[in-house]
Amino acid sequence: MPVFDGAPARPISVEQTYELRLYVAGQTPKSVLALANLRQICEQHLHGRYTIEVIDLIATPQLAQGDQILALPTLVRRLPEPIKKIIGDLSNTERVLVGLDLRVRA
Repeated sequence: MPVFDGAPARPISVEQTYELRLYVAGQTPKSVLALANLRQICEQHLHGRYTIEVIDLIATPQLAQGDQILALPTLVRRLPEPIKKIIGDLSNTERVLVGLDLRVRA
């Protein structure tokens, strides 16, 4: 289930680039699905204005501490600030868009 920090959405500038990190544990079905969902959402809503860094915590478990990762898969929006986290396979597009401040909550 996605987790949001509750900060109000801000207007998105056209030049604003999103720096995203997806923390996964190997090539599990949930990890693969999360990456596919993330790529689809980014192409539809952030075309050309995003970077995705995939961090496999099986290969580099020490990286979980930096972003305080407690569950997998977890998406961390590093930029624009504030940092936001979304936990899960990112299959609920509407919740991901709200979590990334790309859409205002209904």
